[in-house]
Amino acid sequence: MEILLQFILLIVGFALLIKGADIFVDASVNIAKILKIPSIIIGLTIVALGTSLPEAVVSVSAALSGSTDIAVGNVVGSNLFNLLIVLGLSALVAPLAVHFNEISKDTWLSIVATVVLLVMTILFVAEIPRWGGIIFFAGFIVYIFVVVRSALKNRISSSENVENAENPEDSAKNKPMLNSIIFTIIGIALIIVGGQLTVINAVAIAYAFDISERIVGLTIVAMGTSLPELVTSIVACTKGENDIAIGNVVGSNIFNILFVLGLTGMVMPLAINPSLVLDLGVLIASSLLFLLFAYTGKKIVRLEGAALVLVYAIYMVVIIFVQP
Repeated sequence: MEILLQFILLIVGFALLIKGADIFVDASVNIAKILKIPSIIIGLTIVALGTSLPEAVVSVSAALSGSTDIAVGNVVGSNLFNLLIVLGLSALVAPLAVHFNEISKDTWLSIVATVVLLVMTILFVAEIPRWGGIIFFAGFIVYIFVVVRSALKNRISSSENVENAENPEDSAKNKPMLNSIIFTIIGIALIIVGGQLTVINAVAIAYAFDISERIVGLTIVAMGTSLPELVTSIVACTKGENDIAIGNVVGSNIFNILFVLGLTGMVMPLAINPSLVLDLGVLIASSLLFLLFAYTGKKIVRLEGAALVLVYAIYMVVIIFVQP
């Protein structure tokens, strides 16, 4: 009976995630139009931070309860899920046009952050000390400063907005800023509640079937906390907002390492599993694969999306059935 209730709450969590993502994308796009800010910046900041909140909540909670294996596995697993499944499935829904110049530097930043985490994992056998968390969090503050400054410099020209204003449909969508902010907050709230319901009940179901904590962190928890990114990106694709879909993934991956691990690491030293070296290696390789796809055709086509999903499937088989 308890398992049945957990499955029901899991479905409720999915429903809240989907509705929250729908509201959140619409409100974020409208804010971008009102502020004359490119959608890619909104995707890299507001949307990415909003969809990364479940990872932050789960990782900090796990650290406070002494389960830092889950905290670190959640971040690494979520980033892999974002790159391979979220982008892969989004590309299968509709080919993703990529503004390579805008997205490449942020992708390289996520790769550098991952390499730093890999180096710390190799150097500190047992756990990353608190100052490691401080380094990540300081990097997050610098990143936000640079992105906001870039947003202010790259506002959409007023002429583009005049064109949009002449379109009655676009004008109708440009609701007042206060409404958009309220709906953004509502969307984030639904995403957080949905993410929490999903993760808590998914983990409970996993433990009921005697799955190890490391695998739970890399799979069940990571997938659960990445559902906001998945739903938000797919919803954005269906609305023709490719920049938000891609910016959401790249921005979330940066936020997960710099913000989530930084915050978690300051709360509690991060326990390290030696197997994390493989996981981080796969994450770096996946990031480079994404850059290759984005550079060659300036878009991620359905075949490349399928390739990303296949890489994730192989990775899952390895960590569950092959890796000790």
